[in-house]
Amino acid sequence: MSHTASWIPGCALTDAAINRVSEEHMEALAKDEDVEPVSNWRRNWRTFGRNRPALIGVFVLFLILFAALFGPILSPYDTLTQDLGNRLKGPSLAHPMGTDELGRDSMTRVLAGGRVSLAVATLATSVALSIGILVGSIAGYYGKWIDNVLMRFTDLALSLPDLFLLILAASLLGPSFSTMVIIIGLVRWMNVARLVRGSFLTLREREFVLSARASGTRSFGIIFKHLLPNSLSPIIVAGTLGVASAIIAESTLSFLGLGLQPPASSWGTMLRNAQQQIFTAPWAAVFPGVMIFLTVVSVNFIGDGLRDVFDPGGSTLGKSRFHRRLEMLRERHRPPQLVAGDDQDAATWPTPSSG
Repeated sequence: MSHTASWIPGCALTDAAINRVSEEHMEALAKDEDVEPVSNWRRNWRTFGRNRPALIGVFVLFLILFAALFGPILSPYDTLTQDLGNRLKGPSLAHPMGTDELGRDSMTRVLAGGRVSLAVATLATSVALSIGILVGSIAGYYGKWIDNVLMRFTDLALSLPDLFLLILAASLLGPSFSTMVIIIGLVRWMNVARLVRGSFLTLREREFVLSARASGTRSFGIIFKHLLPNSLSPIIVAGTLGVASAIIAESTLSFLGLGLQPPASSWGTMLRNAQQQIFTAPWAAVFPGVMIFLTVVSVNFIGDGLRDVFDPGGSTLGKSRFHRRLEMLRERHRPPQLVAGDDQDAATWPTPSSG
């Protein structure tokens, strides 16, 4: 018997034929159809929960956020108080992360620097998302020459090196908290714009959009009430991963001396100040470096987990119990496919033989 798949006109295919399993296996699967309904939220959480690195990332990031927010309670020292008699002391019970070159408690400054770095990353990502959503929405919805102009400008911005733009902008505008937020956001919006534009191009010809146009809904309403809510999945993933990228950008600027200036502290600033004591007091650089590493890796793991949840192709982990078992049966039993001229009933497949 040939195994070349073909469709026979006039045949009314049953569920077994459509799903390409035997009637007996469909009956077995039917026993599991009456399972407890699972909401989309619970299904997405189960999908996310099966990603162990993502769960670890959530736990680690929660600890970092908790420590940064409640830093003044966890560490009683002042970030600016100097104690030259205790300068460059190693980790101890009094100073769990040691002291810096001016005798200041490193743990206090690490937690304070975490608040600054996370705040800069979050606000800069918000700026990038706002610009990217605006540009991508206009390009994807209106198309034609507007799309060409905006996308060519986006491609031009993508072709420029990020680090060069960051250094140039920081040098021209001067180092400050607001400057870092603005310049990091201005060099991170391009990928978001392309994602939103691609999503809009796919959705703008769908029935619900055509219906909204026919009912007289204005373009602004269609974009923000119909198209944008259905494009949130890639935006959420891009925003999550953008936070990690913004933390690295802020640390780079601060390390180069273009970020926050002393006596303010951030993880990048602490790394810059610890360069001269890297061999005599390595803990001054190790702890802020470890915090950057853990935060960025945790956020990336969370982004990967969200990508699994919002995967438009659908993940096996996110499907119902019935469909997961159905796919397992497809892999376990591969029945021969029907072709024209077979003597068997065209509406069903034969039960796979054990031999």
